Amino acid sequence: MHVADPPILLTDVLDDVGAAVKLLAQEAPYAPLGGWYNPGADPHARTRPLWFRDDWVNETIAVPGSEVFLHHPTYIDSAKAYYGAEIVEPHSVYVNQMMAIPEAGPAHTDNPRFAGRDRTNTPMWLLRAMLWSGLFDDLSFPQATAIWWLNDVEGGGIRYWPNGPDKPPEEHVGNMANTALMGDNHGMFHQVNAIGPFDIGTPRVTPMAQLAPAASPDGEWVVTDHGEEVYRTPLADIRISVLWKADVYIDADHKNRLASNPLSGDGIAARFNADLEQRGIDLCFDPNRIDDADHASQISEHFPEARPVEALPSVFDY
Repeated sequence: MHVADPPILLTDVLDDVGAAVKLLAQEAPYAPLGGWYNPGADPHARTRPLWFRDDWVNETIAVPGSEVFLHHPTYIDSAKAYYGAEIVEPHSVYVNQMMAIPEAGPAHTDNPRFAGRDRTNTPMWLLRAMLWSGLFDDLSFPQATAIWWLNDVEGGGIRYWPNGPDKPPEEHVGNMANTALMGDNHGMFHQVNAIGPFDIGTPRVTPMAQLAPAASPDGEWVVTDHGEEVYRTPLADIRISVLWKADVYIDADHKNRLASNPLSGDGIAARFNADLEQRGIDLCFDPNRIDDADHASQISEHFPEARPVEALPSVFDY
């Protein structure tokens, strides 16, 4: 796997931060993050931390007001400079709202895409194995990511590994309001640090919980769960981050090459199996068994993900 260059710190990102606050209220309520780590969870069991998420721009939607992030000229210019690229095509904007998580988020790299292969047609285990193998870098989609923060909260910094997972991390913490980090989160481990308040443990809610502005003039936001209020706090105490993603192409030839060379199952197998044979491993990747959990485990064992040094315990480990 390639290691990304260190990210670029951007300051005073939005001229009108109030536009982002308005957008937050406009798109409420928000649902808990969690489907990706415990799919099929009991909708009546309180298993999820106070981490809420929503898409503002994706393949099918672009909510009114999201253009303040999607088409931000500084993001586009910075992404071009970071990658030395001519073409930047923004495609996603989503928001995270987090509070009272005294552990940390997971240390991770973002999910990859390859020519003709993404999560709509390929299991995530296979995409991750392709990433960590380093065998498909020539057909990977470079993706720029900007993470913007609305405010400073108790804790809430971001830890990241710009020199690779085997080197100590750096942090962006304090003075985070209206700043953003622009870089390659698909090639760099990163982790949300613990978030206060730290004196109430880790409140958990069911998958049916919602976060929304309170129906009062005090500016507070409230978490309700099955009709019961379970948490109330000012917006200023919620860690708000907005993530922007874009496909990046060095030039038109690079874009055309990725578009015209979609990876087939046999093409994936050829690369994996040549590597396994070269290493003397008696195992073959079978594209007809990509939904077989045992086969997935066998393949993934030989293309393992790193665990970055000095990573904090994750709230999802408990």
